[in-house]
Amino acid sequence: MKDRKPFKLERTLLVYNFFQVALSVWMVYEGVVIWQYYSWRCQPVDWSRTPKAYREARVVYVYYLAKITELLDTIFFVLRKNDRQVTFLHVYHHTVMPMFSWGTSKYYPGGHGTFIGWINSFVHIIMYSYYFLSAFGPQMQEYLWWKKYITNLQMIQFCCAFIHQTQLLYTDCGYPRWSVCFTLPNAVFFYFLFNDFYQKSYKKKQAAAKEKALSADNNNDGCAKDLNKAIQLQQEKQKAL
Repeated sequence: MKDRKPFKLERTLLVYNFFQVALSVWMVYEGVVIWQYYSWRCQPVDWSRTPKAYREARVVYVYYLAKITELLDTIFFVLRKNDRQVTFLHVYHHTVMPMFSWGTSKYYPGGHGTFIGWINSFVHIIMYSYYFLSAFGPQMQEYLWWKKYITNLQMIQFCCAFIHQTQLLYTDCGYPRWSVCFTLPNAVFFYFLFNDFYQKSYKKKQAAAKEKALSADNNNDGCAKDLNKAIQLQQEKQKAL
């Protein structure tokens, strides 16, 4: 795309983001139905051939397919020449998640690990709703003031996933404990990556805006003082005459 004009893709993005929202809503609903029968402390994989077990395995597999479809995010960034959005955080996230979800769907399609997919799908409802609305154009920007809170929600997500996964360290229900060797470090790593993004994107901008406003106020005060001095000198000259 280096020597090409950026694609606009408005309609494509509307369809794509709406699809992601609808898919995430379905996965969250399925997760709520499934987890009402599960233990939040430690839940083994249901290896039976019951309808409930197949339903759970289907959701896990669809979640894996969703991670594949989300790779289109990067393609759209490149086609639209939004290169600044293809960060290390973005690339790492979209590399690790398909790998983890593939391993889960193949070897442990259910149980304790599905909590991560469930809470992640909830966050994606909010995130892709934002992308869907922003695809309508600049006229929607005034209604999208809640963008920065999506990053806060993502950090809360990783904290919840970390706490939930640590239960495997002291609780045995048949779900592999060694899985925490992957989930816990990545939860911490993702948290700090998203926190770094939040600090750079919002905190530093807010600090710069405050500094600019303060500088403007100081300039206004200086101008006011200079004007008062000029008025006083003019009044003194008139008295002397």
